[in-house]
Amino acid sequence: MQALRKNANLVALCVGVAVIAMLAIICAVKPEDFTFANTLWALLPPVVAIGLALITKEAYSSLFIGVAVGAMMHAKFNFAATVDTVVNDGIVNAASGTAGIFVFLVLLGALVALVNKTGASAAFGRWAQTHIKTKLGAYLATFVLGVLIFIDDYFNCLTVGTVMSPVTDTHKMSRVKLAYIIDATAAPICMIAPVSSWAAAVSGSVPEDFPISGIELFVRAIPFNFYSLLTFVFIITMAILAFDYGKMADFEIKAQNGELGILGENAEAAEAPNPRGRLWDLLIPVIVLVVACVLALLYVGGFFGTDAWGGTDYKGDFVGAFGNTDATIGLPWGALLAFILTIAYLICRRLINFQGAMDCIAKGFIAMVPAILILTFATALKNVTGLLGADVYVKGMMASFPETAAKFLPAVIFLVACVLAFATGTSWGTFGILIPIVTSMFGIDDPLLFVGISACLAGAVCGDHCSPISDTTIMASAGANCNHVDHVSTQLPYAVTVAGISFVCYILAGFVPNAWICLPVGAILTVATLFGIRFYQKKKTVVAE
Repeated sequence: MQALRKNANLVALCVGVAVIAMLAIICAVKPEDFTFANTLWALLPPVVAIGLALITKEAYSSLFIGVAVGAMMHAKFNFAATVDTVVNDGIVNAASGTAGIFVFLVLLGALVALVNKTGASAAFGRWAQTHIKTKLGAYLATFVLGVLIFIDDYFNCLTVGTVMSPVTDTHKMSRVKLAYIIDATAAPICMIAPVSSWAAAVSGSVPEDFPISGIELFVRAIPFNFYSLLTFVFIITMAILAFDYGKMADFEIKAQNGELGILGENAEAAEAPNPRGRLWDLLIPVIVLVVACVLALLYVGGFFGTDAWGGTDYKGDFVGAFGNTDATIGLPWGALLAFILTIAYLICRRLINFQGAMDCIAKGFIAMVPAILILTFATALKNVTGLLGADVYVKGMMASFPETAAKFLPAVIFLVACVLAFATGTSWGTFGILIPIVTSMFGIDDPLLFVGISACLAGAVCGDHCSPISDTTIMASAGANCNHVDHVSTQLPYAVTVAGISFVCYILAGFVPNAWICLPVGAILTVATLFGIRFYQKKKTVVAE
């Protein structure tokens, strides 16, 4: 209660400061004689949202207050016009524009509930126990499963821990190590998967009048997403070298002595799995979902003929159709088709009845409410910032920005996104704020455009990965059934190591925007860093002896 009261006081203090600042402006300047549009003032709403997020470490109120401040400025402090801007131009437009993403999220949550209810996860665990013989095998199998479940980070966290914990326990892997692998293959893999809820969210954050579609921008930024890609290099290298450092090493030593760090039996939170569930009951829904979403995206983009708007025909053109598609239409279509087919399959298998399948829809909605709220408020903030012409001001400012200094912008964007995502615990809120700003910084022909977007996305993932208040971090702890504080403290040195290497790569990419050069350099730095840490550890051990 004391912690909650302290947080509430911080929010109240920040709101008070924001209101006082606005009142001071009103008293000093007559609103009718002053314009906020296309000036430095247009950046105030995201600055307020970021500032509040850094202080309160809470995303919902911070984003909403940012929306309210932007609406006040757009309405020139007229009360009725302010309310109208917040409700209609902000929240209503945000909800209507991202309704397709909401449907996709709910259907994903329902699919997760279906898979858990049928005992398919437990069936995979039983299969893995008979086929995985070593600790390295358990480590890599957990990593591969995390990579394969790339549709959504919630889906990943809610599945991998349940599936792999019996296997990792058998080979004496600590639960915090399991939590790290879950966390490191949740958001990072979703951020480089075009068929994912994250791709849809990123697409929805790109301004509608931007010359490149959101999904094409997302795909073309993937090769420069150094944090996500180098995290996988880091995990594989750690597995091959078979060593750990920091607090993780201490937990792994305890695990070898039988202290796995299991928080409890968690019997209250989990339902007894259906004993008739089989391995294919997990694989088939995932495969159907991926195939259905890809086909739906291609169909909407015009791959099979005229696109969904009855305009451009990209028949047979995979790249063109994917660039022309709309993820907010295609992904819900694919998820709905996959959900219906999965229900039919599971009912035929007699693993669930119709009523039980319908109950999973409500469970899916409840699980996705936080993501839906964050996406709504972030999009609303983007809308009101657009009304103030923030992009026009930033574009004009960047036109006079020194060319040499501009090359450091990707590294700066990466750091800003890291700090913001760490403070708020949300990647979606972070890139929802930053993407419109980044797209206004670089021209469509500027090679740094995709580097800057990827820096924003990578920083958002990095901060989210490190943050103790991140949904993904919390669910990774729950999925591995370990102490949350232990999970955060053990994975932080690993995440910071990859973040430091990624920062260096973004500095290099600012001068050499070529992924074929920067990514191999990053991979070499990652491997070399781990060899250096292992050498230092061995040297330290020898000295101690």
